[in-house]
Amino acid sequence: MGEFELIRNFFAAAPCAQGGEGVALGIGDDCALLAVAPGEQLAISTDTLVAGVHFADPCEPFLLGQRSLAVAVSDLAAMGATPLAFTLALTLPTVSTDWLQAYAQGLNAMAQNCGVRLIGGDTTRGPLTLTLTVFGRVPAGLALTRSGARAGDLLCVGGDLGNAAGALPLVLGQRSAEPALAEPLLAHYWSPQPQLALGQALRGKATAALDISDGLLADCGHIATASAVGLQVEVEKLPLSPALLGFLGQQGARAAALSGGDDYVLAFTLPPAELAPLLTAGWPVRVVGRVVAGQGVTLLDADGQDITPGTRGYQHFPETQ
Repeated sequence: MGEFELIRNFFAAAPCAQGGEGVALGIGDDCALLAVAPGEQLAISTDTLVAGVHFADPCEPFLLGQRSLAVAVSDLAAMGATPLAFTLALTLPTVSTDWLQAYAQGLNAMAQNCGVRLIGGDTTRGPLTLTLTVFGRVPAGLALTRSGARAGDLLCVGGDLGNAAGALPLVLGQRSAEPALAEPLLAHYWSPQPQLALGQALRGKATAALDISDGLLADCGHIATASAVGLQVEVEKLPLSPALLGFLGQQGARAAALSGGDDYVLAFTLPPAELAPLLTAGWPVRVVGRVVAGQGVTLLDADGQDITPGTRGYQHFPETQ
């Protein structure tokens, strides 16, 4: 099967590739064309997922299709953007009709769930690698960034932490668990739900934001650096699901929440006066700490003592001496 036949059969005909609001020209030309209304800015982000690094190989291609797009769209949620479109660069070791069919179905399911349209991409031969670029729109001046946190703000997250990291031993076949524990953890790993609505609700309210991909402590470090502040995380306030606690116990669950990564839940800083209205409106806001003068991220125990671990999250290129 040739490259263009592959694209035509498995991707160009998918419902998510049929155009929509904001897409002036989709698949089929040298470039796609996006239309952004006056007073809006284009938000763009690229994610690359490599077999054996970002996902188990082999794995179920339908689930991989869902996951690969969800982790990319989560970056739009972190900016408070509304999704428009995405491209897919797909590197394959071989062409398998069954694999492509299942992957495309999973990709399409997540695309329709997130309201994002496939507008182009590329295919090539090589080790299995997925590169997705997502495009969104946001009112000019209202994009959430990492650089606005101020001392006195609350440090918040948009839901339970650690579920995807807790699922990893299950994904890799290292452990098993009863369905009541395994299913919610695996669902979070394979089908994370980008917090798009929450990100949009935080526009004009949150002072800084990002999505948690490498672990709470590591990612909060990015806010601390960009905002030139310190962040204090209180271990007793970590939101942990019953499934994670049942599977890993309290100590293991806390470690997964702090450093495990792959949550794709928003972390953000918020002036205290903004908290009550968001909670009243039903948004899943959990306070896990605060912003202080200083630098870096500190983990505090129930007595306010510093218990910051040496390992804070995943790094592709760990620092060496």
